[in-house]
Amino acid sequence: MRSGGVMNNQNKNKTTMKRRLLLVGLTAFAVTPLFAQHMDFQSSATNEKSMFERVTNLEKKIDWFNLYLNMQGSFNLYINGNDFNEASFRMDQLRIEMKGNITDRIYYRYRQRLNRSSSPLELDNMPASIDYAAVGYRLNDKLSLFLGKQSTAFGGFEFDLNPIEVYQYCDLIDYMNNFMTGLDVSYWVSPQHEFRFQVLNSRNGSFRNLYQVVPEGVEMTKAPLGYVLNWNGNFWEDLLKTRWSASIFHEAKKKNWYYYALGTELNLHKFSGFFDFMYSTEDIDRTGIVSTITSTDDIPVRALDACYLSLVLHLNYRFLPKWNVFVKGMYETANIQKNNQVFEKGNYRTSWGYFAGIEYYPMEENLHFFLNYLGRSYKYTERAREWGAMNNSPQRIELGFVYQLPVF
Repeated sequence: MRSGGVMNNQNKNKTTMKRRLLLVGLTAFAVTPLFAQHMDFQSSATNEKSMFERVTNLEKKIDWFNLYLNMQGSFNLYINGNDFNEASFRMDQLRIEMKGNITDRIYYRYRQRLNRSSSPLELDNMPASIDYAAVGYRLNDKLSLFLGKQSTAFGGFEFDLNPIEVYQYCDLIDYMNNFMTGLDVSYWVSPQHEFRFQVLNSRNGSFRNLYQVVPEGVEMTKAPLGYVLNWNGNFWEDLLKTRWSASIFHEAKKKNWYYYALGTELNLHKFSGFFDFMYSTEDIDRTGIVSTITSTDDIPVRALDACYLSLVLHLNYRFLPKWNVFVKGMYETANIQKNNQVFEKGNYRTSWGYFAGIEYYPMEENLHFFLNYLGRSYKYTERAREWGAMNNSPQRIELGFVYQLPVF
């Protein structure tokens, strides 16, 4: 048992360290020479003619209404270790999307997942199925506002992709609430250089619904808000791109969530790839991986002072105009930063991801068919195995398609 004075000093040191990390992240935006390119997060990028244009043989001349159907479907073989578990068809992504420019200043975006619950959540009164429901206003050529439910500008290239393009997210993104309601302020210093600042709700539903079990002494904050600073950069005509961010979210009284993402992409004609560094430190275990390891039906718990690290490397080789091969690797850790409740300080889980696949683009862009192998390996430490956690290696072989169908 440590004395109260030592514990207080540790808390002060921890708070100081978090503030320094946040300050370093924010300072990087201010001192780095920036040559970025504006890009909407999880944007629609197809230039293909819409179904309306193909059916009517008329050229679409309006931009106030654009309708898309985002799809990713596949046939899957599920394997765990040497055991075959299941074979089935699955529609992982099915999202309807509407967006457009009402005037040269006013624009909007709406996107909804058709295979998610449509029940509204308590805080923002919107269902989890809705990704976007927002209206934007361009104050001038450099400054714009975007108000409503939207993607958090968390940074990193895996997060930035349209979800239909991602076969499997890293765990840190997979466990996140990625769409929040609030205000986005975007400022373009030049056509290649963008800053974004967001003020958002820190959650969609109630505090109790998010955390399930609230540790003793933790009180709900009256202003559950989060703040995100993001930089999108472009160097040497798309040769090098960046998606960097630093965020702080108020989870409870004197309990915050700090999140940092540094994504860098390299494009060399046929070769391309990105590397994402993501780090999350959580006064309450918002991600929930460690809490899930140690919870039982009889004794559900929610950890304090959790910490997660994710590293993602994705490489592409477009060896023919219509053919692409890729490999992807992931490394992730789940830790507790100091002893609390039933949680011992230290690492609880380390995981790896190893993916490879081939993609065929019959029209050279947008629609493509894929054959992938997706493997994961989860290794638990002794402190996690004491709670019943077991090492496992889930794998998946999938054959399917990705298509952002332009309807109108």
